[in-house]
Amino acid sequence: MYLGDMGADVIKVENPRAMDATRVMFKKANGAPSLFLMLNRNKKAITLNLKKEKSKEIFFKLLEDADILLEGFRPDGLAKMGIGYEDLKERFPRLIYCGIYGYGAEGKYRDFAGHDVNYLSLSGVLSQTGKTPQIPGYQLADIGGGTMTALASILAALYAREKTGKGQKIAISMMDSSLPFLSLYAGIFAATGKNPEGGNELLSGKLPNYNIYQTKEGRWVALGALEDMFFKTFLRQSGLDGHLGELPTEEKNFSKWKEILTAYFASKTFEDLNFLFENEDSCLTPVKTMEEVSKDPVLRERGMILDKKHPEYGDYFQFGAPFPFSATPITYRLDPPNHGEHNTSIYRSLGYTLEEIETMKKEKVI
Repeated sequence: MYLGDMGADVIKVENPRAMDATRVMFKKANGAPSLFLMLNRNKKAITLNLKKEKSKEIFFKLLEDADILLEGFRPDGLAKMGIGYEDLKERFPRLIYCGIYGYGAEGKYRDFAGHDVNYLSLSGVLSQTGKTPQIPGYQLADIGGGTMTALASILAALYAREKTGKGQKIAISMMDSSLPFLSLYAGIFAATGKNPEGGNELLSGKLPNYNIYQTKEGRWVALGALEDMFFKTFLRQSGLDGHLGELPTEEKNFSKWKEILTAYFASKTFEDLNFLFENEDSCLTPVKTMEEVSKDPVLRERGMILDKKHPEYGDYFQFGAPFPFSATPITYRLDPPNHGEHNTSIYRSLGYTLEEIETMKKEKVI
């Protein structure tokens, strides 16, 4: 999707008989597939049964004008159908072939099935999500590791192709791509030789001035006043400046400070704390709900919450793209497509007649 936001013409290829799972998840009352609408703008959609022999001819025609092929099968998934990288590289030497795999294209785990929680488990990330491993609740490996790593790699490969004239294969591992999230903890381990303690390290709950606290009405706030200068500002602004002479610089003081801060926030409502939320140096922020995020005026002003109207499903919202280019701004050109919505236009552009397209439908090729 992000490549489409940046101006690429993206064609989403789906199985004629099996839709993308996000098309049937989290549907609104009017049938709108909310998750699919969130993830699939700026794409055209066709159906193609890659297991049919006829599909190879069609697939090759699609690749004649393609810069990038992005796939998410297991490492040899397309190769088993005769359209893997080794089958394509001589015929399409400028093609950038990117596969997003759970565990990469080499190694013991290459063919293992898995999901986000498995990649985070094997990379060690889950060991640092709490005092006991906690499922993060969002797709850290899929999006932070898979999508963003693939995006950076593809853009780098496009730049390299400008220099060399040649494409290449990129084999992303979501397990590998999760490791950078552990850099702080790897540093602790390298320095001490001891496993970092989940939920009780520098950025995971050990410090009173870098923690979350509950308010009077049961909401939560995040205090990130890691440096003394910011913590002092917070103490002055909050009326806790009587404690300025005893900052939590030593671990023996941490419990005392957590008690002070826990009691302070438990006596305040969100409204009471609003002046601190608005102070640019207090490093205190509200933990917002999804509803609050969707209405957030700052995110809306920054173009990160978008109100859209789909021709079939009506009003919906999307997240914007977090790439604020000054000269080549992001564009939102196409609504998320229906299953096979662009079959006729794209297959016609490849030279197939309407009669041939109808025959391919009957033969379950498309």
